[in-house]
Amino acid sequence: MWINIIEDEKNLNAILKTYLEKEGYSVRSFLNGNDAIEAIGLETDLWVIDIMLPDINGFTIFNKIKEATPHAYTIFISARNQDIDRVVGLEMGCDDYISKPFMTRELIIRVNKLLKASVKDKSVLKAGKYEICMDRHKVFCDKKEIEFSAKEYDLLIYFLQNANIALSREQILERVWDGAYQGSQRVVDDTIRRIRKKMPELKIETVYGYGYTYERK
Repeated sequence: MWINIIEDEKNLNAILKTYLEKEGYSVRSFLNGNDAIEAIGLETDLWVIDIMLPDINGFTIFNKIKEATPHAYTIFISARNQDIDRVVGLEMGCDDYISKPFMTRELIIRVNKLLKASVKDKSVLKAGKYEICMDRHKVFCDKKEIEFSAKEYDLLIYFLQNANIALSREQILERVWDGAYQGSQRVVDDTIRRIRKKMPELKIETVYGYGYTYERK
């Protein structure tokens, strides 16, 4: 699972990244808001956002994140230790808030609590009349199993977890084929064609000249 950290204190940034990676997460870290904004839209399960940044207010970044990826979890951190920050953050819809200074383990516990609950809640994904049992790696339609190859299944899950986001062919190859595939990008088109045939009511739309997007209402 992917976590993005926005924290301008270099030492704290590095410590949080190291500890989260030890927990098994994939982590991107940013020292300012502008760099972080460029990553909005990439696969991300949780954002850790410092409110006080040198260039952009953390609340502004939060709004941009929620516009693009409303299902991503967010945790605010702040050195100001003021009740107003906590109130504003929670009213905006953040999932948690932690005041500096804090023990790294405390943040890890809060992150694990959010993401483990997320995994549990998403053990079965639904897309219209389709059901995807993630713990069994099986796809069903009206309780009848649809046969999927490993890559077809992985690509399907990638789309469902990144609904309403335009994904380039390069992004898809990097995440689903682990960047190891050296052949033509046509492999993406061919795999999507097979998924569309097996799941005709799933709205995977072509973004011409770029890639694809799964449209979920």
